Amino acid sequence: MSVQVDFSTLTAYQRYKLMASLIVPRPIALVTTQNAAGVVNAAPFSMFNMMGEDPPILMISINKLSDGHLKHTAANILAHGQFVVHIADEPMAEQMHRCGDNLPASESELIAVGLTATPSRAVTPPRIVEAPVAFECELEEKIETASRHIFIGRVLWLHAREGLVDVQHCRVRLQNYFPVARFGASFYIRTRDRFSMSDEHGGAEAAAIDEIA
Repeated sequence: MSVQVDFSTLTAYQRYKLMASLIVPRPIALVTTQNAAGVVNAAPFSMFNMMGEDPPILMISINKLSDGHLKHTAANILAHGQFVVHIADEPMAEQMHRCGDNLPASESELIAVGLTATPSRAVTPPRIVEAPVAFECELEEKIETASRHIFIGRVLWLHAREGLVDVQHCRVRLQNYFPVARFGASFYIRTRDRFSMSDEHGGAEAAAIDEIA
């Protein structure tokens, strides 16, 4: 026997609780934006993923606040159309989480949590030095629902920590990459427990860059 749930009988919050705890693990986008006063906002969002490579696009989904106001990230993207998506790894996981604190628009989360901003190459919002990966994005398309703004960003530029990416072959040294992900409720997970499926039908031959100790 399986549990049956008619989503039409649930409240939005009940649907959120079930979906957000079952569709896991989810990558986390730590997004920097900048407001008209030049203040850099940083906030984490786990409703995030890659959508395609031609064009190179990714998606972040940001909930609307109950009082009708927008989160600072959403307001800044709507106003300026640019943002930077970072992937947080284990050393900066706590700082990433603290960037979710509710600060006034006049205060930068980066300063509050001790992360370092540095200029981006193609967009106005800066990127975070401590992040292993940063994707500079411009707004390609937006979708608005009753509860959310969904932003589709085109990736203009990639920054990666030294030694993480073999640019010549476009390969990532996964053995040096330990991002954190969102699990159900208030839990996060590490990404150190990895395994490979045997390829019985042939395929790309593994190289040294693929080896994980």
